[in-house]
Amino acid sequence: MGRRPRLRLATCMLSVVLACGLATVHAAPASPSAEQVSALVDAGDFRAAEAGIDEALQQAKLSSGERRAYAFQRERMRRILLDFTLDESDVQARVRKQIPDLTDAEFAKWNAAGLFERMVIDGRTLYFNRSPSNLFRLSKEAVARRDPKLPPIGDGPMESLSAQQVAIRDAALAEHRSSVLPLRLRMTQKLTVDADAVPAGETVRAWIPYPQAIPGHQEDIVFVASAPAAHEIAPETAPQRTVYLERPARAGAATEFSVTYELTILGQYHAIDPDKVVATDITPELAPYVAERAPHVVFTDAMREFSRRVVGDETRPYRIVQKLFAAVDEIPWAGAREYSTISNISDYALHAGHADCGQQTLLLITLLRMNGIPARWQSGMVFSDGDYSNIHDWGQVYLAPYGWVPMDVTTGRLAADKDTGNDPSMEWFYLGGLDNWRIAFNQDWDQPFQPPKKHFRSDDVDSQRGEAEWDGGNLYFDQTGYDFEWQILPAKSAPTQR
Repeated sequence: MGRRPRLRLATCMLSVVLACGLATVHAAPASPSAEQVSALVDAGDFRAAEAGIDEALQQAKLSSGERRAYAFQRERMRRILLDFTLDESDVQARVRKQIPDLTDAEFAKWNAAGLFERMVIDGRTLYFNRSPSNLFRLSKEAVARRDPKLPPIGDGPMESLSAQQVAIRDAALAEHRSSVLPLRLRMTQKLTVDADAVPAGETVRAWIPYPQAIPGHQEDIVFVASAPAAHEIAPETAPQRTVYLERPARAGAATEFSVTYELTILGQYHAIDPDKVVATDITPELAPYVAERAPHVVFTDAMREFSRRVVGDETRPYRIVQKLFAAVDEIPWAGAREYSTISNISDYALHAGHADCGQQTLLLITLLRMNGIPARWQSGMVFSDGDYSNIHDWGQVYLAPYGWVPMDVTTGRLAADKDTGNDPSMEWFYLGGLDNWRIAFNQDWDQPFQPPKKHFRSDDVDSQRGEAEWDGGNLYFDQTGYDFEWQILPAKSAPTQR
């Protein structure tokens, strides 16, 4: 977009300074900081943000890092506009496909209640692409009005209490160990770049996620094959582990990559006695896990107030963890905006009225750390013994004297049913336990690849779907696709892990 007059930009930036609560008002600087531009993007004032970026990039003394920060805000606006493409009539038309006799009054009521995520961008109200389908995750009233002839809205196989989870618990108690029931799996993950997204002959670089070596969780990792055959596996120390591949693009054909490996996955269950959990001595090794880490783990005033309301007068560490876990679990799951478009994910999850797995996990990590309880991230994918698969995020919490134990707040508390013995002790299975139908690719968020990407990541927080680029730039998710294919293998000894 073209530049806007300096006077208007200065007026806009003065309003940002005032909004930040500075006691003394000074003349606006010649150009806004990247943080101020980010605030304009969050506010939907894209025109002013573009003008600010133009203004800033004219400064000869900008470092490469500063230029990259401004360039990312421009890219963030482009990505937001890919997520928010619907107007009100589009949303209503999509909802009517599931509720044929939808009334204008019903739609207006749900819209006024904020059930359709939207942004006002340069004066236009635009709705999130997934807001029509998210309605049926957020409103029981809408679900009741949904056409009964449509397929039901389903959840993954881990979302309700199952015999598999009970078997993990029972085996752990019987064997007096926390990791049990090893499952041998062969997995193939594919990454596809759209035909002609890259000029013919140009090299496409790809990063496909690869399992972490985690004793007691996933072991005996064996690389089987890749396409193309030449590959580079990131070391076990990489917090976001990948396999790096290269292939030239061909005219009129998709560029395809794949990685196949085998691993053993164990179910986990820690028999936690709440009365034995004590306050953790925060050693130098644990200190990072009780600290803020901007931009997505920040102890804001709103976060502190929410924590006070949930925790109350409770001082026992395990009960604090349970209270916070339960509170975050109450946030409805809904399909998410791309993480790279959100300036503070935990704050977003606190206020949006819904959240997906990574957003819930970052919110819970923030709340636990704020209360002096170490918490950290894991993420990857989940599968089943059928055809279900999905990408997924969860985490770990440190409980003394037990150490690090799993937590999956999105799967959350389980409701017992008659098919599983109606055992109320299984309610908290995912606070200290984990199924063996998942693969962890990542032990942290927002970490560089090895080898690193040259251009912006499509997801600068997580790594699950794979990433691709060429010399001309990043290949975003609207130009790529991914898939998982897996086979459960007979249990057997495996070679040394890689």
